[in-house]
Amino acid sequence: MKKILIVIAILAVHIMMPSGVMAENDGFGAGVVSIVKKVGSFIDTMAIKGLDTRYIEAPQRPWQIILRGNINQSDLKLSATTAHAEEILFFMKDEMTWEPRIKTDPATYVGFWAGYRGYGFGYSWNVGGDKGRILTFGATGGSYGVNLRIHWFDNDEPEFFVKGTGLKDITDDDVLIYEPFEFNDTLKLGSPIRTRALFLDGYYLFNKKCSYAAAYDQSVIQKRSAGSLMAGAMYFHSTTKYDDDINADLIMLMNDIGVIKTWQVSAGAGYIYNWVPVKGLLISAMAMPMLTFYNHIKCWRYDSNLKDEVDNGGWLEFLEMEDKDYRIREAKENPVASENSKIRLNFDARLSITYEWNSRLFINAFGQFSNFQYKTDKMKGRLNDWYINASIGVRL
Repeated sequence: MKKILIVIAILAVHIMMPSGVMAENDGFGAGVVSIVKKVGSFIDTMAIKGLDTRYIEAPQRPWQIILRGNINQSDLKLSATTAHAEEILFFMKDEMTWEPRIKTDPATYVGFWAGYRGYGFGYSWNVGGDKGRILTFGATGGSYGVNLRIHWFDNDEPEFFVKGTGLKDITDDDVLIYEPFEFNDTLKLGSPIRTRALFLDGYYLFNKKCSYAAAYDQSVIQKRSAGSLMAGAMYFHSTTKYDDDINADLIMLMNDIGVIKTWQVSAGAGYIYNWVPVKGLLISAMAMPMLTFYNHIKCWRYDSNLKDEVDNGGWLEFLEMEDKDYRIREAKENPVASENSKIRLNFDARLSITYEWNSRLFINAFGQFSNFQYKTDKMKGRLNDWYINASIGVRL
């Protein structure tokens, strides 16, 4: 990624500063110009290297400036099962399942993307929804594409689902009557659940008549319809945190877990088809199942004064305690736990529509859906993430 940024910086200097000005600087400018030209020539070559030029064309203008609007939604569901619920809640018994679900409202972003022949970066600001932000980097060449997306978001009103066996009644002779129940509601948190998700993916196309770049960053133009088998890999990392004093009750119900970090590496194969029904219009669809062969989870556990009251049987104090008086602390036993989850199947799908008026102006809309899952003995989770970009761009 550092190399990509250096390339962009050098090329930016080249496009904004006349070469004559550089050359005046006692040979230093001439050296910079020479390096810039070599880097630019290398990228120009990589843009169409090995491709069938009857199907794919590199625009004469190499720079792209794109204004983007983005709608996205993240759906994170955590699940914790407690074998002896009575140890936490006196009116429960046996097994209890607790599932907070952080399903954000569809969020709206606006931002930009700028690059040179598919090498560039973008940034988008939230204007409604999940109070988040998105940073993207991209590098595409003749038969490959590499993309990095980082999404930050938080939510202080997650949905939740609880299932277990609870106290229904007490008879006149003090016999406790329990029955199974399920319950859904929205939970108002004093401090939000914060999530950061990083997605890094790369693809390689085997058919030289089909271009990934034409559909997803418009650095080349697909002139005729073609499809291709493709190989891909993805790295996913997420951090979910709600380790705040005021969330002591949520932490206790989540088996004392207050921070969850996951690392996943997946690889797979799929298919992409670029359809050009008329000149200037490109419709592209891609689907790729991926096998997650590395799935590592790390959890941070916490005790609290709220849990102390429960453990000591102080239910009256528990019920009277206000959340502003909650205090969490690092758990005495196993404060940090790491383990590997089983091999799982994830899925990645994309759809893109591009229309070009001429070699300079274009509009594009594309969407992506990703699914990630992880599981330990004490909890499990899954993240569904989708987004739709609509953009208008110009080549310079």
